[in-house]
Amino acid sequence: MYSYEDRIRAVKLYLKLGKRIKATIRRLGHPTKNSLKAWHREYEQCHDLRPGYVRAAPRYSAEEKQAAVAYYLSHDRCAAATLKVFGYPSRGTFAKWIEELCPEIGKRTVGRVAGSVPKSREARQAAVIELCTRDESASMIAQRAGVSRPLLYNWKNQLLGREVPASMKRPKKPAPNFERAELEQQVESLRRDIRKLELERDILKKANELVKKGMGIDPHLLSNREKTMPVDALKQTYGLPELLSALRLARSSYFYHRARLLVADRHADARRVIADIFECNYRCYGYRRIRAALSRQQVFISEKVVRRLMRQEGLAAATTRRRRYGSYRGEITPAPDNLINRDFRAAAPNQKWLTDVTEFQIPAGKVYLSPVIDCFDGLVVNWSIGTRPDAELVNAMLDSAIESVADSNDRPVVHSDRGAHYRWPGWLSRMRDARLVRSMSRKGCSPDNAACEGFFGRLKTEMFYLRDWRATTVDQFIEVLDSYIRWYNATRIKVSLGSLSPVEYRQSLGIAA
Repeated sequence: MYSYEDRIRAVKLYLKLGKRIKATIRRLGHPTKNSLKAWHREYEQCHDLRPGYVRAAPRYSAEEKQAAVAYYLSHDRCAAATLKVFGYPSRGTFAKWIEELCPEIGKRTVGRVAGSVPKSREARQAAVIELCTRDESASMIAQRAGVSRPLLYNWKNQLLGREVPASMKRPKKPAPNFERAELEQQVESLRRDIRKLELERDILKKANELVKKGMGIDPHLLSNREKTMPVDALKQTYGLPELLSALRLARSSYFYHRARLLVADRHADARRVIADIFECNYRCYGYRRIRAALSRQQVFISEKVVRRLMRQEGLAAATTRRRRYGSYRGEITPAPDNLINRDFRAAAPNQKWLTDVTEFQIPAGKVYLSPVIDCFDGLVVNWSIGTRPDAELVNAMLDSAIESVADSNDRPVVHSDRGAHYRWPGWLSRMRDARLVRSMSRKGCSPDNAACEGFFGRLKTEMFYLRDWRATTVDQFIEVLDSYIRWYNATRIKVSLGSLSPVEYRQSLGIAA
């Protein structure tokens, strides 16, 4: 990897730099430390280095050596003071200089003042007493005693022990600074205010997270049970007395509700049943219908408990309203009177029918529904679903409804709005042939057909608004809509019917659905 010339060059530079490995490698950029040592050993075995070896220039000149030793001799032979004044060399090198330039002194231990160290116990005690009761620096006392400062502290440790302080004189208290004390009080007050605000913020966050309260709620308005939950969550960060004081919660109340919260939930089974009922019924049941469905499964709990469990589980029926489809095209033919006049009660089936057209807009296209609603129990007598709100849609619905009463003498009043579908000749001829009575709402007055509009609202809230229809085709949507209406008739509970569905209600009365 390296030629012979590279190795010779590296070894010569290594010797020229005084055998400093790092400097050699830094200068050449190669080799490694171990390789350079191996090359040097090999070079020494094969060559005579003395004739051609040039010693590196000494680091310190003879004048610097003499100046340092002269200062040492003229200043009580204190090596520490000499090294401090000149800043060089190390203690070991300075000892060699003293031995070289002053052989009559002999080998010295650098750091002690030769010939001036007191040997008697009384002198050491006096020096230690002066050290412990001093008003000046320890260096001045060591200089008067003729010893180094570390040696003086060693005497103190030997006589008194390391645990005894080196200065036993009571420190003087500084004069009180009233201005500083006032500032410190203000800082402490600000710290307390900041901690109080942080505590209030954390309590609001935990109340929002655990109790499902808004961030603007007043924590003092929470019940003791609700206050216990954020206290439990924050007691690792804040002290318990601090939390109880901030929430104005008694200590006994906290431990009582905490024990109650730790007990197993006795309504755990009811929670699961409620969630299943809610999911299986298009997520549209409120607490009254949920309670009625629980009663069918022999689970008897009060409405308040059902409402509380639904609130805790986040089960809430949606109430969103959307734009409704309008089919009014102006006065095409004379409109009949409003015979229903907002009286949507009926003593028997097939006395009052309501109809209208509603629109469903999905990404795949628009779908229209035309149903007939019986005012007796809200049963959807017949319905038709299509992709265009034309006469064919409503005529097909009317034909099916007429067939359902063909075998009876029932001639219901058919109430609708003033849409064009119900004023074309095809609709009028069918109504006339079946001897059905027409009734129409007033112009632009949707409450005159409120029962039918209410059905559309429930339908869209429970089945349409809360679902994502982006991956649904028109045919798939029509199937889902048809399935919902069948479920609405046969299964969906109506509290006004004694918690029965329309079909079940008619069966309980012995009426064929």
